[in-house]
Amino acid sequence: MTTNARALRPAAAQPPAAGEDVASLCAHVRATTDALAAPLRPEDMMLQSMPEASPAKWHLAHTTWFFEEFVLRPHAPGYRSPDDRFAFLFNSYYVQAGPRHARDKRGLVSRPGVQEVLDYRRVVDEAMAPLLAGGPADPEVAALVELGCHHEMQHQELLVTDLLHGLSFNPLLPVYRDPEPMPVGEEVPLTFSRHDGGLVEIGHDGEGFAYDCEQPRHPVWLAPFEIAERPVSNRDWIAFIEAGGYDAQTLWLVDGWAERERRGWDAPLYWWREDGAWWTYTLRGPQPLNLDAPVCHVSLYEADAFARWAGARLPTEAEWETAFADRPIEGNFLDGGALRPLPGGSPWGDVWEWTSSPFSPYPGFRPPEGAIGEYNGKFMANQFVLRGGSCATPSRQMRASYRNFFHPHLRWQMMGLRLARDC
Repeated sequence: MTTNARALRPAAAQPPAAGEDVASLCAHVRATTDALAAPLRPEDMMLQSMPEASPAKWHLAHTTWFFEEFVLRPHAPGYRSPDDRFAFLFNSYYVQAGPRHARDKRGLVSRPGVQEVLDYRRVVDEAMAPLLAGGPADPEVAALVELGCHHEMQHQELLVTDLLHGLSFNPLLPVYRDPEPMPVGEEVPLTFSRHDGGLVEIGHDGEGFAYDCEQPRHPVWLAPFEIAERPVSNRDWIAFIEAGGYDAQTLWLVDGWAERERRGWDAPLYWWREDGAWWTYTLRGPQPLNLDAPVCHVSLYEADAFARWAGARLPTEAEWETAFADRPIEGNFLDGGALRPLPGGSPWGDVWEWTSSPFSPYPGFRPPEGAIGEYNGKFMANQFVLRGGSCATPSRQMRASYRNFFHPHLRWQMMGLRLARDC
């Protein structure tokens, strides 16, 4: 979660899972980020198309600053930063870690250049190597490195979705990764599974890594409900458009209708019509809309209006987790390289799915002390929870309790929906 280009949802520091090689995890994550940035030109890496997004160069530097600030400075005596000014440039929102450059001005930081940022990454990686050699002896170091790796995985997702938004303003519609044919799918009927509800438990069970906002595990009472076995598709969404869904004020929440009028929404982000057919812009360039792929790049307001039009509603996050916690976490994630939603019905991957649940603390939530604990205490308001991961999410990030969260008007992330109904 990643939200508002925020990238980190910190957790209380906990040791990695038994037997996990933190050094190998760190090497893999750092190399993956470098590989995502490798096809980019320096000019690409400067793009900041809106305040909520950040340049690719900033993502590379910020994730490095995290390891420098929270691992090396406290735990590597004698470490010296290549440039102490980087702490000001590449801190995001950690007030306790010092002053920060304005978020909406990150795209104006032309210097240090891309090569200097890559050198910064190398210096920090080399400085961490002795701490990780043979497995870190200090459990606190191990926990911080693992947290930093998950933080960087979130930035991998943000890097590609921020890049998509930035490139979309170029009239040439440039390609980040070579186009390839979209797999052919078949129309899948919309079916629902029934769940009895009752007293259920949600939240992280304490095994393996999780962010603090996923804890503590706690009971929730659910009425019986039904939830769709596949997400809403592009085909479904076209029917909503053709039925006048974007013009039917009675379907929309008050704030949603105001956003729709102010922003001129009449289709999902990146959609347009050409010669009577719908097209969309992707990281593989412009492509004809795949009718049976999950609809993507819709706000909570649009998702809620669609659900109302369909005679359904959005699920709560407790319903979503209860329905799918036992499903294998297999789907279209960043690792697969598709970089856009594909036809299929898995609750995992493809698109983050909006829920009707506000992002608020679970009963008994306590943020960790210090700068790492700042994030959730600041952002647990005015945002809504999404579940399931997307085609831009590293699969390593996913677990049943994972909570993503965004403001309801945002659309640039890989956001879709799944319907629910009362029994």
